[in-house]
Amino acid sequence: MSDYQAMEFEQEFDERVIEIKRVAKVVQGGRRFSFRVTVVAGDNRGKVGVGVGKANAVPDAMRKATERARRNMHLVALQGSTIPYEVIGKVSGSEVLLKPASPGTGVIAGGGVRAVLEAAGISDILTKSLGSSNVLNVVFATVQALDKLRTPQDMAAVRGKTVNDVLPFWERRKNG
Repeated sequence: MSDYQAMEFEQEFDERVIEIKRVAKVVQGGRRFSFRVTVVAGDNRGKVGVGVGKANAVPDAMRKATERARRNMHLVALQGSTIPYEVIGKVSGSEVLLKPASPGTGVIAGGGVRAVLEAAGISDILTKSLGSSNVLNVVFATVQALDKLRTPQDMAAVRGKTVNDVLPFWERRKNG
């Protein structure tokens, strides 16, 4: 397979740098500094991944983080431009609440949460970050919350029922 054909298989991802931080390791002669980069990659259609890379130079750390983000992709259950239902993700002391919103609302989120949601392709959502504001934990809590989401089709298959049996009453009335 030629390099061109291999490039065709590789999807184009929306990559965003969330954080570049200088970290230190204490050694006998003093401190040894390196850089930690956090990157989010997504296809804007329901796939998102987070990667963390460390190296002595920022470009090397970014390359490592990007590779890890592409390898660590998660599928997100979307319902149009939002999520199907309210969900909370918790990592260490950070909690992130994600709430579906009506079309036209936009992404009401800040920092790392916004980057993850936009990379996943969510354009209407309300969020609230609770507890610790550590960027790394907030980002991982957001990904964990998105992982908890299931589509009505998935839930129907797990329960052995039809999609109409799984949908709430008001959703069934809306659909006919």
